[in-house]
Amino acid sequence: MNDPAPSITAYPDGPLIVRGDVELRDPEGRPVTKNRRTVALCRCGLSTIKPFCDGTHKPAGFRTDD
Repeated sequence: MNDPAPSITAYPDGPLIVRGDVELRDPEGRPVTKNRRTVALCRCGLSTIKPFCDGTHKPAGFRTDD
């Protein structure tokens, strides 16, 4: 059975949800370990577990334009 194509979904006022077999890299080009096939990436810049979302955007009042 074929895996679905990777996807990235931007949630309003929230993270980017990355689904599927995608390799993430840090600013220096090193692979970032992800422990599951679906991860939430921080967009507010306030997460303590960057690049992953820890929910800090909610109490911080982060808003997107979309």
